[in-house]
Amino acid sequence: MFSGNNNLSQYNPRNFIIWMTLAFQAGSINAGGFLACHKFVTHTTGFATAFGAELALGEIYAAMSMASVPLFFLAGTMISAYLVDYQINQHQAPRYNLILMMIAGFMVLVTFLGQSGAFGTFGNEYDSLTNYVLLALLCLTSGLQNAAISSASGSSIRTTHLTGLTTDLGIGIVRVLSPGTNASTRNTESHANLTRIGIIAFFILGSTFSAFIFMRSHYFGFLVPAGTALAILISGLGRQGQK
Repeated sequence: MFSGNNNLSQYNPRNFIIWMTLAFQAGSINAGGFLACHKFVTHTTGFATAFGAELALGEIYAAMSMASVPLFFLAGTMISAYLVDYQINQHQAPRYNLILMMIAGFMVLVTFLGQSGAFGTFGNEYDSLTNYVLLALLCLTSGLQNAAISSASGSSIRTTHLTGLTTDLGIGIVRVLSPGTNASTRNTESHANLTRIGIIAFFILGSTFSAFIFMRSHYFGFLVPAGTALAILISGLGRQGQK
């Protein structure tokens, strides 16, 4: 799926296309989760905050559900780590295509379950009885994607949330502008910063575009991230490049 590892060689056009597509996909999933039940799904910070808020209100069951949902994100990262990071360490080909198929499959499953009424009415406030499985599947999918990108890029690229990426962008800008930075580092950081800006832009684009789809088509909107995963798979971009 990627070539190079945490150096200038990884910032090539092929990887750029993959990263931007997956950032678009992550924005789409996050928008879908928020519009479906008013919860963001591609980061765990919000769940920790929701846990504290629900606990303070005496909503023990809701608090426990908020605390446990991020475990599915963790499960996704562990599955992805086995299929990518472990395989690389064992000098075997990472299973990027399998991860893409799983992502597409989970999104199709969410679409089917949502349209069949399993998650209740699209757009209602979060209800732990009806929306828990929805959030679990979305977090699992996000964990799969994020860990695959992180492992393949030497932990330098993440596409499912923007906090760390924005921090890296700020540090990278200072490195580029610093008079003491050598030419090689400045060149690498310049490419990295362009990639970071692109990921942020495509995440926003994916959120915005998909929001229009979700508002009109409800759970069918999850076919957008399913389609992006399948597009990478069918195009052959998901094949392993240089380790």
